[in-house]
Amino acid sequence: MEYRVLGKSDLRVSSIGLGCVTFGREIDAATSFAVMDRALERGITLFDTAEAYAGGRSEEIIGRWIADRSVRERIVLATKVRPPLSRDRILTSAEASLRRLQTDAVDLFLLHSWDASAPLEEPLEALDRLVRQGKARAIGCSNLAAWQLCKALWRQDIHGWPRMEAVQPNYNLVVRDIERELLPLCADQQIGVISYSPLGGGFLTGKYRPGGDVPAGTRMDVSPLMQPIYFHETGFRILEELRARAVELGTTIPLLALAWTMTQPGITAVLIGARSPEQVDQALDADALGMSAELRAEISAL
Repeated sequence: MEYRVLGKSDLRVSSIGLGCVTFGREIDAATSFAVMDRALERGITLFDTAEAYAGGRSEEIIGRWIADRSVRERIVLATKVRPPLSRDRILTSAEASLRRLQTDAVDLFLLHSWDASAPLEEPLEALDRLVRQGKARAIGCSNLAAWQLCKALWRQDIHGWPRMEAVQPNYNLVVRDIERELLPLCADQQIGVISYSPLGGGFLTGKYRPGGDVPAGTRMDVSPLMQPIYFHETGFRILEELRARAVELGTTIPLLALAWTMTQPGITAVLIGARSPEQVDQALDADALGMSAELRAEISAL
């Protein structure tokens, strides 16, 4: 496992992070504990959750695991607040998250998405207060466009507030819009990039077919709003070409898709979601597989 500095902060995160969106929604507490145990055992130290995940149950499960295993000092803990992003709403949400997580502070506190209804100074001032109070070591954002992040950085700079040290975008072989502006901005400003959904919510596992039924209990069934993002002609074309390439190389579609994302320049860490300890192992297998620059360019061309 490789460990990298996040932005300009003093946080060092594992190049693979555990996204905990499945906890309390798709898997129960006992299975979640087993997944986290395996992740930490394999060297994963970045654990990412949010108040929105299973209505706070993800945070509660992580909090119980941290207390039971006494591992708070061994992990980098991140959580997020969803809109509306008024000052009071953010501060109240942060306190609730800390209670559920059973900790006095998180390492990384993020805005889950952009809120056009809130004056930008409000959420940024609230983030500043959380850092000054010692309740967040660093701050960041998720799902922001490059212009939105740039605007936030400018406001933080002129007010002397702590800056965004990390951004969390969706990124995989089908969803690649961050390559145009967001990744160059982050490289220029030394902002950490923690990408999520490297398998496209399970789309890049190869389990879906054009016009076929969506298997019950799969991510696309649990979160049907994700289907239009991937279920289109281009998405299925990429999937089939990736399937053919995996056969040629003697590997699997998920391993190839994971390895591509994990080896992309400019990505600090890749969040993986897991429903079992074995899926954690799969991510480590992809990391071990690696990818040459030539093969990455070939896969990128799909």
